[in-house]
Parts: sequence; C-alpha cells; structure tokens
Amino acid sequence: MNLENCTPDIDIKRIKISQPDVNRPALQLAGFFDHFDSERVQIIGYVEHAYMQTVSLEKRNEIMSKLMDYKVPCIVFCRNIEVSDELIKIATEKEVPILRSAKTTSSFMAEVIRWLNVELAPRISIHGVLVDVYGEGILITGESGIGKSEAALELIKRGHRLVADDVVEIKKVSDETLIGTAPDITRHFIELRGIGIIDVKTLFGVESVKNTQGIDLVIKLEEWSRDKDYDRFGLDEQHIEILGNKVVCYSIPIRPGRNLAIICESAAVNHRQKKMGYNAAQELYQRVTNKIRNSTKK
Repeated sequence: MNLENCTPDIDIKRIKISQPDVNRPALQLAGFFDHFDSERVQIIGYVEHAYMQTVSLEKRNEIMSKLMDYKVPCIVFCRNIEVSDELIKIATEKEVPILRSAKTTSSFMAEVIRWLNVELAPRISIHGVLVDVYGEGILITGESGIGKSEAALELIKRGHRLVADDVVEIKKVSDETLIGTAPDITRHFIELRGIGIIDVKTLFGVESVKNTQGIDLVIKLEEWSRDKDYDRFGLDEQHIEILGNKVVCYSIPIRPGRNLAIICESAAVNHRQKKMGYNAAQELYQRVTNKIRNSTKK
C-alpha cells in the first residue's frame, strides 16, 4: 500500500495483526481507554491530528505514549501528516511501528479493511477442482479417481479457466462470499492418472488459468447407482455448507458416455439464469399446472 516506515529500527516482521477491523483513536486521544481494542491497527487522520495540535507538546507525547503502552500493532498517519522526531523516538523505545500514507483517511481505511478481511478470513482446504466456467466458480468434488481432473481439462480445452486442482484453499470473506485459490506449490498444475503432472499455463496459455475465484456452485461427482433416485426436475435445490455458508450443490451420477464438460457448462449457465430470476424447472412446472387447469375447466 506504499506505506512509509517512520520507525525503521523496529523489527516489524515479528508483529502480527489478528483483527480485520481498524480504529481511529479519537476517544483514546482524549484519555478514555475503556473498551479499547488494542489489537486493531490505529489510524490517525486529519481530525485526530488537528485535535493533537490544540494541546501542548508535552501533553501530546504523553497521550501517544499511553496509547503505545497498550502494544498496538502499529499507528498509521494518513494524508502524509508530519510525525515529530520526539514521537518517533517514543515509538522506537516502545517498539510500536509508525507508518505514513499519502492517501486520505477514508480511502485508506476502506482499502486496509477490505485487504485484512481477505487475509484474515476463516479458511479450509478441500479435495477437489475449482474451475471458472462462464464467470461462475464451480467446485467439482468426488472420490479420488472419479474424473474431476479430466473434467477440468476438458473445460479448459473448451475455453474455461482452471483455478485449482486436487487441493482448493477456501476463504470465507463474508457471509455470502467464498473465495477459492490453489496452494502456491500446485498452482496451475493438473495431475492426470497415467500421464502425470501437466502445466496448464504452459500448455494452454495464460488465458486458461486464474489465481482466485468465488465459489458459486458445487458439483459432486458420484458413481451411478441403479438403486438411487436422482433429481430430474431441480425444483428444490440442494445445498452444502462450507465454513458456515450455504452453496448450491448438484450430485451428478457418472456413467460411461456422459460428457462432464457439457454438464458443468449447462449447470453454470442454469445457475446464472436462476440468479437473474429465471428458473427453467419452475417454468415447466407452471406450464404443466396451467395445462392441467385448462383441461379441467373444459
């Protein structure tokens, strides 16, 4: 974020940020520290700086010293506000980094909160394949060897993009959004049984891969069973819970001759249609209902 470190003598690598929220210490500068969350990043804007200019230098250093006694992760001055040598000396002694940004306070707060929410989001690793199909993030799951990677490879050949194969790291960035990515060590690679490891980015080009993707749909591949009844209408959507978020889930039976790539594409387009307000199953149900009603009247 192009921050200037005003306290280069402090070892900032050992300091960890655990809270995604930030704090503008207005009440704390006035001496009120009840319920003060010292684990948050502290941001000094124009208003806080203007208030500090109304008190004496001695009082100003006393207030900031008390703030640093709570061992806050860091203090960020926005709008390139000048930081006095006395304050830098106090911060260095108390090992609290002081950083400076040229951005306005509101824009910097918005950016740092968004970034911290992503970096500190709850996360989990799932065995599966994540592919971007027509802009919809499809997570393909199933038992090992059932054909997840082969389906992903066919989708890549059809112009879609691979996000992760074998292991998908999922972050919960909000109550509605799950973001999937690949571990650094396996990014852009696919394992094909009988062939081995292939580099998708090298073979198919940079347009065939993507680093992150929201998860909109889960397709669970399972071996076809004669004794099991499968949904043929789709009136009632099934869901799977990931990190507390519910995601639409389709169970697809696998039989020889089924084209998984076309099924995944159709599922992605159908899911997008539903989000836009059109449900094909509901439309068919309505037509049948109207037909029966008209026949009854006659």
